[in-house]
Amino acid sequence: MAAVIRFNQPGDSSVLWEDTVVEQAPGEGQAWLQQAAVGVNYLDVTQRNGAVKVPLPSGLGLEGAGTVISVGPGVTNVQPGDRVAYATGPLGGYAAQRLYPAERLVKLPAGVSFEQAAAVLFKGITAQYLLKSTYPVGPGTTMLLYGVAGGLGQIMGQWAKHLGAYVIGVVSKPESVERAKAVGCDEVLVFDAATLAADVAKLTQGRKVDVVYDPIGRISFEASLDSLRPRGLMVSFGASSGAPGAVELSTLNGKGSLFLTRPSIVAHTASTAEYQERAADVLAAVEAGIITPRIWKTYPLTEAARAHEALESGQSAGAIILAP
Repeated sequence: MAAVIRFNQPGDSSVLWEDTVVEQAPGEGQAWLQQAAVGVNYLDVTQRNGAVKVPLPSGLGLEGAGTVISVGPGVTNVQPGDRVAYATGPLGGYAAQRLYPAERLVKLPAGVSFEQAAAVLFKGITAQYLLKSTYPVGPGTTMLLYGVAGGLGQIMGQWAKHLGAYVIGVVSKPESVERAKAVGCDEVLVFDAATLAADVAKLTQGRKVDVVYDPIGRISFEASLDSLRPRGLMVSFGASSGAPGAVELSTLNGKGSLFLTRPSIVAHTASTAEYQERAADVLAAVEAGIITPRIWKTYPLTEAARAHEALESGQSAGAIILAP
């Protein structure tokens, strides 16, 4: 039997509990995995606390890496013994072993470890579509990136610099400035909603930025809009401080005909072909050294609650993974 983490009702980290699962024969299109590393993401926290609704009772976890033990009928893309990873649902990644749709498994390049894959794939796919689809970042792009000291922000900062962008990073505290610079930020600002837009204007000689990547939400939203050049794009891809209020279209017009979008990983990975293409791009970037996932801490699978507490408290300075 293998350990698995579940929860029966929304709440704080104490609602997580340990169960066991026995090895199952995969059905049509499925694979049974022995997991070596499991990624922990903020989306897991929002699903656990009820901010994002999931059918209950439920498992947790959308990202993991390990070895294929067995495959069901009709599976041709992977075979037993393959090193694989995945990101996106179905839920159930917080487990030592699990069933998973074989078509959504991504084979790992030789130069990418299980731990690297579990630390990077979900966040990396998010970074990939934000930088290459939501707004095609490249030479000449000036961008404002919040949370650059965290796991996703570090990946985005490294990748954006490789693509040729001028990156202004935003961190929440002074002690994170050097970490943000280490991942490639040209300039780093410590967040202050009252002065952010003016600071951005000063750094860009009054031009402001082409695109803002904002996962913060309520407390940063207005400052983010005010940091954009005319016809700039506001990318709201999270709300760690709470959701911003309703936005009047006239506000976007008055601030320079701004564009506003709220992209999601679901919409960018709905087709298997698109998901596989984005995942392959991420893993190739890791193998090439374009992005280097920073693993802040590894917790035993049975201590998933502690991992959530660390993520929620803002302690983490990189990716958190669970070791089954």
